[in-house]
Amino acid sequence: MVLQTLVPLEKFVDEFELENVTPDIEYEDIQLEQKYVNRPALQITGFFDHFDSARIQIIGRIEYTYMYNQSPEVRQEVIDKLFSYKIPCMVFCRSLEPFPEMYEAARKYSVPIFKTATGASELYSEATKWLNTEFAEKITMHGVLIDVYGEGLLIIGESGIGKSEAALELIKRGHRLVADDAVEIRKISHKVLTGTCPELIRYLIEVRGIGILDVHELYGAGAVKASQNIDIVVKLVSWDKEDNYDRLGLEDEYIEILGNKIVCKTIPLRPGRNVAVICESAAINHRQKRLTRPEGTIKQRLNL
Repeated sequence: MVLQTLVPLEKFVDEFELENVTPDIEYEDIQLEQKYVNRPALQITGFFDHFDSARIQIIGRIEYTYMYNQSPEVRQEVIDKLFSYKIPCMVFCRSLEPFPEMYEAARKYSVPIFKTATGASELYSEATKWLNTEFAEKITMHGVLIDVYGEGLLIIGESGIGKSEAALELIKRGHRLVADDAVEIRKISHKVLTGTCPELIRYLIEVRGIGILDVHELYGAGAVKASQNIDIVVKLVSWDKEDNYDRLGLEDEYIEILGNKIVCKTIPLRPGRNVAVICESAAINHRQKRLTRPEGTIKQRLNL
C-alpha cells in the first residue's frame, strides 16, 4: 500500500522565507498534496476547467497587472471564485500588495496570503525543484554514503563487516561523509537518487571498539556534506574461495534502488586488503568511465 506524501505548508513558508500578510489566518495544519505550483493566469480570466486547486498559487507582475486593470466588481467575482476552491495559499511576488478583495476572500475561506521579494519565475522554478525533492519516493538503507572526488559512493554490506571503518579511512584521505549507518535515499528522477542523513545522527560515525565519533567536530566542516547523489554502490562481502569474483571489470553489475539501476561493485574482504583505497579506486574508475567511456579501448587492448 502506497501512502500519500504530505508536506506541511509551514515548512514551505520557512524554506522560502515568506512574509505572512494574513496573521489572523492559521496555516500550521495545512498540508500540501501537490509537488507543483501554479500561476493562475487562466483562472483570473474566469476559466476554471481543469484547475488543480491543490497547488500553491503564485501571483506575479503579469497576473497582478491584469487584475489591476479589471473593474472592482469583476475582480471581486474572480477572486471569490478562485479562493472558494480552498487553495492551500496565495503568494504575491516582487513584494506586490494584495488587493483588498483578496483579504476579504482569504478570511472568508481561511486561505493564507504571503508575500516575497522574489520574482515569480524564480520562485516558480525554485519551489518546483524543492517540492519535487520533498515529495520524492524515499527509503532508508543500512550503509554509508561518502562523497569521493565528487562521486556519491554508497557502501553496503552485513553489519560489522567494516563499512564505517572504510568510511573513516576515506575521511582521513580527504573525502566527505554524508551518512553513516542509515542513509535516507530519495528518487529525484528516473536517473537520480539523492542520499541524506537523518537529523538525529547527522555527521556521526560509529566505530566498534571506539564508539561514536562526531566527524564535523574532529575533522572540520570540510569532512562532511549534507546530501549527495548516489553514483555507485560498493558491496562489501566476506571472502569465499568458492566464488568467482570479477577480475576484469568489463561488464558492470547493477543494483536496483527505488526502481533506478545503480552500478554495483562487489568487493570481497580478507586480511591485507585496503578497503578504503579499493573504494576510492572504484569511484575514480566509475567517474572515468562515465566521462570518457573507455570500455571499448580496454576490450581492444585485451583482444576481447
